Amino acid sequence: MDSASVLLDRSALPEEPDSLKDIIVELAAQVESLKLQVLKLRRAQFGVSSERLSGQAELFSETVSGLPLPASDTQHISYERRRCAGRPKLPEDLPRRRVDYDLSEAEKAQFDALTRIGEEISETLDYTPAQVLVVEHVRAKYRCEKNGESTIRTAHAEPSPIAKSNASAGLLAQVLVAKYADGLPLNRQERIFRRHGVELARATLCDWILASCELLAPLLEQLKRHVLRAPVIFADDTTLDLIQGGRGAACTARLWAYVGAGSVQDAQGKWRDYPRGAYFEFTHSREAIHPTRFLADYTGYLQADDYAGYHATFRSGRVLHVACWAHARRRFHDIAKAQPSAGLAHEALAFIGRIYQIEAHAKERPPDERGHMRQAQTVPLLAAFKSWLEAHYRQLLPQGALAQAMGYVLSNWQALMRFTDDGMLAADSNLVERTIRPIANGRKAWLFTASDRGGRAAASAFSLIETCKLNGVEPFAYLKDVLGRINSHRVDRLDELLPFNWKPAAAA
Repeated sequence: MDSASVLLDRSALPEEPDSLKDIIVELAAQVESLKLQVLKLRRAQFGVSSERLSGQAELFSETVSGLPLPASDTQHISYERRRCAGRPKLPEDLPRRRVDYDLSEAEKAQFDALTRIGEEISETLDYTPAQVLVVEHVRAKYRCEKNGESTIRTAHAEPSPIAKSNASAGLLAQVLVAKYADGLPLNRQERIFRRHGVELARATLCDWILASCELLAPLLEQLKRHVLRAPVIFADDTTLDLIQGGRGAACTARLWAYVGAGSVQDAQGKWRDYPRGAYFEFTHSREAIHPTRFLADYTGYLQADDYAGYHATFRSGRVLHVACWAHARRRFHDIAKAQPSAGLAHEALAFIGRIYQIEAHAKERPPDERGHMRQAQTVPLLAAFKSWLEAHYRQLLPQGALAQAMGYVLSNWQALMRFTDDGMLAADSNLVERTIRPIANGRKAWLFTASDRGGRAAASAFSLIETCKLNGVEPFAYLKDVLGRINSHRVDRLDELLPFNWKPAAAA
């Protein structure tokens, strides 16, 4: 008997006392669980991170365990691989420099007459390295006389957004984007600046980041209010090592991500996307008090995993839980990846794959049409999936990985079904997972934060940079412009400087 088998028939055991049978069943489940953990750890360390299985096209067959979908609910979708017709054309909006080539004088001398009839143009993509330069701010100085009295007046200038600093808005923006968008730690930035001929100590760069983020802090309050007004909030959290003072043992702090999204109808009844905003909050722990406090006055949908810290918010009735099918799928995927013979895991993946087939066809439609499509196609599919889960769940070892995966889906069934109730909802919370991915990438480079002040600065920088990405705004151009303007901008009009409302100074 295979002790790691997913299914274990109690009747196949030899005639032993019931207590011994129970012990054997429990040990078999433990072996299965431990074997799966080892395989997952080996894959995490040495394998690929993709969640695609070999032969995944088979997951979209017409039948699963002899349960065909009704003809009216089956959506046939064909995909054609896009073929690249040669080298792609270079973007038209890039600056261009013209270089003219002509025949040499020796070549021209071979002919009696030459008439230019046209030209042939080819393009190459060039690169000009970044340049560090000194900007001289020259303030005119006057001796002013009036009514027989004289005084000295000097023109006003703000060379740096930070008091007593020689860093321009552009340099501050570059340091922020390099660290929090591109994952470059300050020691690497220090070497890069040295190659450009300027010595900037890491301590100086760190001070600039802290001061810049504190200068931008008023925008974070505006951004938080915008996220809390969204019809849907996607929520997740990730870890951040905190070493107080840069010394001693690290403790695990948290960065909570809240992404406001959804759709709203205007006065004419037309649907428009709610401007997406990402707000990050730094905390010392993962206690439930943090999301409960943040969502205390929120009313709407919360798209998140089944973290127990959200349950108090759901019990209030103001917030409806929309669970994530990607989380549910991942549990079956891990089993199928570690144990290719686990047929039930592959069948579960086939059901979930059909959900995403329907979503791929519906995503370009307005929310009301998308909702009707889900009611007509996704709801019958999920009803068949639930019947399939309930039929097989009773036959599995309760402690087994497959039983736990099925139990997770069944226990969260109402929240997993909720995306079919409203077309503006998503089937998963991948939006917020993509938003926190730069934190995971950055952790591998800059490793930790050395103070609470640094953790709050990271939350501020990620909030603005990720909101820029969500709205198609270039983060460096945004931060350079806003850092140069925020000191003189009207306090009652700060919302104009949020990424989704932002216009460059010249356009404004």
